[in-house]
Amino acid sequence: MRISVEEVFETVRMTLDHHFDIRTVTLGINLKDCMDRRADKLAARIRKRIVEKGKLLNKFADFVEQKYGIPITNRRIAVTPVALLLEPLPHKIAVAVKIAKTLDAAAKEADIDFIGGFGAMVQKGMTAADEILIDSIPQALSETQRVCGFLNLASTAAGVNMNAVAKFGHTLKDLAARSKNGIGCTKIAVFANAPEDNPFMAGAHHGIGEPDFSLNIGISGPGVVRNVVSQNPDCDLTQLSEVIKRTVFKITRAGELIGREMAELMKIDFGIVDISLASTTSAGDSVADIIEAMGVRRIGLPGSTAALALLMDAVKKGGAMASGNVGGLSGTFIPISEDAGMIRAVRSGTLNLEKLEALTSVCSVGMDMFAVPGSTDAETLSAIIADELSIGVINNKTTGVRVIPVPGKKAGGIVHFGGLLGSAPVMKVAKTASPEFINRKGRIPSPVQALRN
Repeated sequence: MRISVEEVFETVRMTLDHHFDIRTVTLGINLKDCMDRRADKLAARIRKRIVEKGKLLNKFADFVEQKYGIPITNRRIAVTPVALLLEPLPHKIAVAVKIAKTLDAAAKEADIDFIGGFGAMVQKGMTAADEILIDSIPQALSETQRVCGFLNLASTAAGVNMNAVAKFGHTLKDLAARSKNGIGCTKIAVFANAPEDNPFMAGAHHGIGEPDFSLNIGISGPGVVRNVVSQNPDCDLTQLSEVIKRTVFKITRAGELIGREMAELMKIDFGIVDISLASTTSAGDSVADIIEAMGVRRIGLPGSTAALALLMDAVKKGGAMASGNVGGLSGTFIPISEDAGMIRAVRSGTLNLEKLEALTSVCSVGMDMFAVPGSTDAETLSAIIADELSIGVINNKTTGVRVIPVPGKKAGGIVHFGGLLGSAPVMKVAKTASPEFINRKGRIPSPVQALRN
């Protein structure tokens, strides 16, 4: 793949004027060969590997950032799902927490922003180690700073594991109670059809089908896309799709350039470019602003889902044209707390929880970073999760949920997390939920694959 000088200069302009950045370089690390029946031995091997590779990641990220002038906002690591590493160890919460603290200490020593993979693949059932990991999540994530967790609770092939969904509602309540403003809940996401090469937190992990090491890139260009949409107020939607597609093509090429050069310097495999549009709290760096620039008065109003579907399709087509290594989530993030336009829509009343769920039917990320009252019961949280994951299962796509029940907060309030996590208006949740349905447990079977209408 050759990158022209003109492309480099155009990327620099996007960086200076429209908040374009490499949102994350995420190093995937296989830890399966670190497994041991003694927790101390496992912890020592994990720490040594993460510190060594993490320092290399930072070294070469600094070099490439200075070379091209494109900001690399986060340097992250994703590891083998930790539940697998717990299998030969004593099945005790203290052991799982020890491994989480080892990951945290190693990330801190290597100056890594976040480390993902404290999780399990439980879409069909849970082993004893899986259950211990889930039971350890409240303590592990509330007592660490940089560790992120994930659970794959459903898949199109297996259906929805309602035993795990019901269990996780209680886990989430416990985690929220242990952390200020429930911020611990921002560090875990649950999925249907979780990809093995997702570079974005909180769901990143290094899947069992991945090589020993791989470098995955997450790009971000909502501000760039919003700018080109704003510059084309009179074109029809077909033409607008082409404009967006060409823009995403350019930013994907820039992401692949950075990724391939870093992988070559580190002498590891280049993995994927995740082309997801990821918002920040910076002015103009908002997916909601793109939808509104298309002509929807405010996201959440009629027309929002159609506009988001157009955006998603154009993003995917542009990325696929630019690179044969597009992967991960590669959709459009619509988080509440991290997107100023989404926050504005919730506070003005045009976007509620039900409409947010509807929007996720056409994006590949799900219901992300939204706050609900702290009084929301565990069964209601599980029901919200089950609804969202079912959309992913039936439509054979990735969907996820990152929900924060904020202790002491009521609907209409606001909670400030700070930094990239932003602030979240607390969204209203229906008081009458579905405890009888959730407590049936079992498994929602996988859908028929042949009859797709």
